[in-house]
Amino acid sequence: MNTHVKPDIPSGFVELLPEEQMEFDRLKAIIAKHYELHGFLRLETPCVERLNILLAKANEEDQKLIYGVDTLVDGKFKRQIPKIALPFDLTVPLARYVAQHCGGEIDFPFRRYQIDRVHRGERKQAGRFREFYQADIDVIGMGDLPLLHDAEMPAVIHGIFQEIGVAKYVIRMNNRKIHNGLFTHLQVPETYRAERSDEEGKPQEVVCSSLSVIDLLPKKGQEWVEREFQDGVGLSTDTVRKIMDFLSIEGSKDEVISSLRSFQFNERFDQGVNELDEVLGYMHSLDVPDDVYRIDLTITRGLNYYTGTVYETTLHGHESLGSVCSGGRFDDLAGLFCKQKLPGVGISIGLTRLFDHLLRHGAIEVGRKSPVEVIVFNMDASLRGDYFSLAAALRAAGISTEVYLVDRKIDRQTKYAVKKRIPYGIFMDAKRHTKSVCSIRNYDTGQEELVAIADVAQWLHPH
Repeated sequence: MNTHVKPDIPSGFVELLPEEQMEFDRLKAIIAKHYELHGFLRLETPCVERLNILLAKANEEDQKLIYGVDTLVDGKFKRQIPKIALPFDLTVPLARYVAQHCGGEIDFPFRRYQIDRVHRGERKQAGRFREFYQADIDVIGMGDLPLLHDAEMPAVIHGIFQEIGVAKYVIRMNNRKIHNGLFTHLQVPETYRAERSDEEGKPQEVVCSSLSVIDLLPKKGQEWVEREFQDGVGLSTDTVRKIMDFLSIEGSKDEVISSLRSFQFNERFDQGVNELDEVLGYMHSLDVPDDVYRIDLTITRGLNYYTGTVYETTLHGHESLGSVCSGGRFDDLAGLFCKQKLPGVGISIGLTRLFDHLLRHGAIEVGRKSPVEVIVFNMDASLRGDYFSLAAALRAAGISTEVYLVDRKIDRQTKYAVKKRIPYGIFMDAKRHTKSVCSIRNYDTGQEELVAIADVAQWLHPH
């Protein structure tokens, strides 16, 4: 008795149909083009990293997301030595790479982009994936890095979103030093212990960042945040009220900056306000429209390596999706790997998440099912060599060409071309071949024209 294994993939992983993949690749190419327009160099790191490298920069919450890599020995999994794992983002591999090559092999400031898959052991939920593409840019300096680079990140994203056709979005910005200064003033501890559920739903005690409570405000809501500050962090009702009042400050850029300057809590707080004001001023010089960004004091970014400017980008009308593009400034990301101080700033587009959302909501349309521009139909078995010669000539001219190789009636062949949305079809039987001509049909217009075989490439791609 034959048994069959069910053909499916694990939950949280993505496979696309060919036409969807073409659209995904189009967006990916747009992103890469804009990254290179701004002088970023393409980098590719291994699909695995040493586990100790990942753990060096992962907090307790991040550690639960890391997939380890095991080998199968005698039907049982046995962990490899040395231990390796799948990266949960592209920033930690970047830190390792820069620390490894900073002794004269790369030039600073080091501007890199990377579009690659990462893996996270996420719980199954809408808009979240266990394997997904991130599209990152980062600038790493040696010793110092001017704030001009912080302003450049939103300018790059604005150009990308314009070309993709994402019309309504907002880049929400803040500076972590503002919250650090606020917490110092209010004597809020940096970390606290709280009870969280593991993958199986069992409660366990973990160390949490107080800043991460604010970061959960859009997801958990105000009541949860207030309760967590009181019961988890151990703050008084008065302190919690002061924090919530602070987070509610809104208005134009100038209005928010003016409100922040009135507090004068401490030097760290003032530094954060000044940096935020400076970055926003540079963004104006880079022609980033005022209506695509705003100051949002609820933005902190949960990852522990951010130290200054932070960004999160949300789509208007789809705020529940969360951020589709985020990042920030880190003063010394590679400090655990080398002695040099290597500050940086970066931003990342969650490409898989963004594409999935735009596709499901009709914001982008899937078009052709094939990159083929023209198909040569198989009308006469004796002319197959001529079909191949014609296709080779078209390909040499840069025209993507397919030859229909299966013996089928011509109506079956044309239906195939229409289904794949191939723009042009070439008909050449013995009679046409004798006259050194063929017929080219434009499937968009339905028109057909007789063209000399030697002129087909010029007809399709006139110069």
